[in-house]
Amino acid sequence: MLAEWLTTVSFVFGGCCSNAITLEQLTSQFPRAGSLITFCQFAIISIQGLRRHVEWTSYGPRLKPRRIPLMPYLIQVVLFYLVSLLNNAAFAYRIPMAVHIIFRSGGLVVSMILGWIFAGKTYTAAQVMSVTIVTLGVVFTTLSASEPSSNMMHESSTPMYLTGIGILTLALVFSGFLGLVQDYTYTTYGRQPNSAHGSDKASHAPAWQESMFYLHFLALPMFITVRKDLISQFHALSKGPVASYTITVPPSISATIRPSLSIPPPSANLLHPKSSSFLSFTNVETSSTSSFIDTDNLFLRLQLPAACFPLFLNTITQLLCAVGVHRLTTQVSSLTVTLILVVRKAVSLIFSVVVGWGRKTGHPENVNMNMMWSGAALVMLGTLGYSLATNAKNSKKRKLE
Repeated sequence: MLAEWLTTVSFVFGGCCSNAITLEQLTSQFPRAGSLITFCQFAIISIQGLRRHVEWTSYGPRLKPRRIPLMPYLIQVVLFYLVSLLNNAAFAYRIPMAVHIIFRSGGLVVSMILGWIFAGKTYTAAQVMSVTIVTLGVVFTTLSASEPSSNMMHESSTPMYLTGIGILTLALVFSGFLGLVQDYTYTTYGRQPNSAHGSDKASHAPAWQESMFYLHFLALPMFITVRKDLISQFHALSKGPVASYTITVPPSISATIRPSLSIPPPSANLLHPKSSSFLSFTNVETSSTSSFIDTDNLFLRLQLPAACFPLFLNTITQLLCAVGVHRLTTQVSSLTVTLILVVRKAVSLIFSVVVGWGRKTGHPENVNMNMMWSGAALVMLGTLGYSLATNAKNSKKRKLE
């Protein structure tokens, strides 16, 4: 039990925080790569879940039996696709990572309004007060980066930033509707536990794995609507700066390929330090002016666009983050989930603002730090207050029943 808990927490903090770092690194260099990043994240999570949710029959592949029918997933898939795409697309409009993290924490406001309008939910005074504090924090955070930077004209910077805030706001609205649809789905079909017993365990994957897979897998065909953006973003990343990675060639392999690198022919022995080849042999200890490879000290050089490695790390860490959060919801109460995620966002914020990981510059561009930290504190305080108030309300309701 302890090992499973530690694994989940390490996925949440290690995966989600690392994902935020690599996302900031990518979007700082390629701010318009949001669609490509989203597609890669959806693809890797879908591929990872294929073996659990797809089986081969004599007629070809087919989906395994599900806890929830396919149709209720479709609305969730559309909303989840829009939320993910819009959140990553907002970086193209000069939204700093710190603002991005805090603004997305303002979903309580939208969820409360939509729950009151469409689901007839009622809220206590403590819940309303907590959401008001969150709203003030989001406003402070938004204003902390609303002023134009010195190297851009006010006329072009402010509308661009406000457009990005509008995109994030629309994503919050879609996210609120997604929460309502998920609540309705789980109320209708039940919230199955993380593990099952008997034949059910053999025929069904855990509920969190099923939800995570179908939300990503069924959304893949929808990326055809942004195929032109995907192609242009892929070309932009492939034409960007090139990074070289060297791997030591083991002596056994070096001895095998040595005859092909020795004289004659001389052409096979030439060393091109700035070669654009995808794969080549090199010798890092040889002087850069040397024309020949020292076959006794051989290295394999891999040259890739510099964005490839951060993009790969981003997709892998997104998978770990998604697994960690979904597992967490099945192991602890909703209050504990909220508390852990608030701490996780605080750690990501520290990495982004204080440590500066993922950025080229030492501080977030054009952010009023005092206003930003005040907004972050209000958002986290309001979120904790809302969680405690909701827990007290539910406890009181259970006692009355």
